[in-house]
Amino acid sequence: MSYRTSPTTTPGMPPGIPHIIGNEAAERFSFYGMRGILVVFMTTYLVNSSGVKDTMTKEESTYWFHLFVSAVYITPILGALLADWLLGKFKTIMILSVVYCLGHLALAVDETRIGLFVGLGLIAIGSGGIKGCVSAHVGDQFGATNAGLLPRIYSWFYFAINLGSFAAFLIIPPLLKSHGPHWAFGVPGILMAVATVVFWMGRHSFAHIPARGNAVWRETFSREGLRAVGRMAVIFVFVAAFWALFDQTGSRWVIQGEKMNQQFLGFTLDPSMLQAANPLFVMIMIPLCSFVIYPFLNRFFNLTPLRKLGLGFFLAIPSFLIPAYLESRIVAGESPHILWQVTAYFFITLAEVMISITALEFSYTQAPKSSKSLMLGLNMAAVSLGNVFTALVNKFGAASLTGPSYFLFFAGVMAVAAVVYVGVARFFQPQDILQDEIPEGQ
Repeated sequence: MSYRTSPTTTPGMPPGIPHIIGNEAAERFSFYGMRGILVVFMTTYLVNSSGVKDTMTKEESTYWFHLFVSAVYITPILGALLADWLLGKFKTIMILSVVYCLGHLALAVDETRIGLFVGLGLIAIGSGGIKGCVSAHVGDQFGATNAGLLPRIYSWFYFAINLGSFAAFLIIPPLLKSHGPHWAFGVPGILMAVATVVFWMGRHSFAHIPARGNAVWRETFSREGLRAVGRMAVIFVFVAAFWALFDQTGSRWVIQGEKMNQQFLGFTLDPSMLQAANPLFVMIMIPLCSFVIYPFLNRFFNLTPLRKLGLGFFLAIPSFLIPAYLESRIVAGESPHILWQVTAYFFITLAEVMISITALEFSYTQAPKSSKSLMLGLNMAAVSLGNVFTALVNKFGAASLTGPSYFLFFAGVMAVAAVVYVGVARFFQPQDILQDEIPEGQ
């Protein structure tokens, strides 16, 4: 079966976009459903081969959580190379999606550390391997005629991510409490299988950009290719600082929430469920930024992608000053209400909308034509680098960074990164590169 290998000259949204959006929503439900209960599982439910409790400390679980997230966001480079060099994006996504499903299966059937590490290893390969490919596959559907729609589609793509994660955070933590780990990890696995089928159903609608073989290496390691990668690598270092903070919403923020007052209107607010505040805010802020905030700011200065990133870096700083304040109250014996964390979620989510969506679009447009997946993979590697940093801080700095000083440390890291970024961004010269088109109907 032969497929169309270039985007068409349609001025509107390309065909196949509904399959991409549907796939992303279901896949993100599966990932965040699993991720949202991971720390709770490791500290509460983990057993040994005899069925005896074998749980981890908060420092150990935080270390393994961020090591896993780091692995998820470094494997996109491997998936990208497989796609751009040998298989093409569609085949790579389909094959690694099956590996992804097997990872969920391992978590669902085995509650020991063996099941945990096998499952997380397979998910890191599957989920991570498809990340850069899926993001680049979105951009591959667009040519010069409808390139102006790229910011909109990446916003909707990100909306789908957060719709899936919002539903997962509301459904999976209560399911863990009521039915245990088998169902709590099994349901995300079912959703990943659904995501794979939805993507496969769109195969005739997609533009399938073929693998470029050795041209990937020639173009990537050419003078222009290396210059493009080098320029973006500098930006990715600052993006990594943001992710060092953001992904702690699934670890240290959950652990802090367990020490806070969780009662609200007769209900107990699960700290894991409160993570749903992030995707809920994202779904509100995407249209708010697109139709209100960005047009307003554009009246005063040209809001380029680089400036969006800078604004996001500065907005991330108060998101860790607030937990530092809450931790100081906890250390004093007080019991602040867990809803105070919502204010921190507001700031980190607004920063995320400005940083993550912009980085997706910007990474695609700045990459050479033959290595779009690779550049998106490097963008994901920034998430990995941030999580490695957080994991190492928890492994070796836990004794000195206690109480509010832990959160103040990360707020300081973000502040330094934001200030340095302002100077670096002034010298960056962007250059948009898109795929070639074919006439509509061919």
